[in-house]
Amino acid sequence: MRVKMGTVVPKMGTFVHLVEEPTDYRTAIAMALHEELHDTHRAIKMAMRWTGASERTVKYWFSGERGPSGDHLIALARHSDAVLYVVLALAGRHIVEEADD
Repeated sequence: MRVKMGTVVPKMGTFVHLVEEPTDYRTAIAMALHEELHDTHRAIKMAMRWTGASERTVKYWFSGERGPSGDHLIALARHSDAVLYVVLALAGRHIVEEADD
C-alpha cells in the first residue's frame, strides 16, 4: 500500500530549511520524489526510466517504506534537484547560492 505524504519539499532557494535535524532518510527521499515528480503513475514510470529500477521498487521509494541505495540514489540525484538537495542536507552539507552581480 502506498502512503501519501503530506509534507512538501520546498523549491531550490528555500531547501536549506527542509530538514533541521535529518533522521529519516527514507521519508526525506520520498518527500523529494513527491516534490519533483508529484504523485502519479507517470511519476513512477519516470523514476523507473531514470534509475532502471522495477515498478515495485520505485513505489517503495515513493511510500517511504524503503530508500534507494547506491547506483539508484546517484541516478535519482542526477535527474532530480530535490533528491540531490535532500542527500546533501542529510549529510549536513548545505548549498549556499551566490548572487550574480
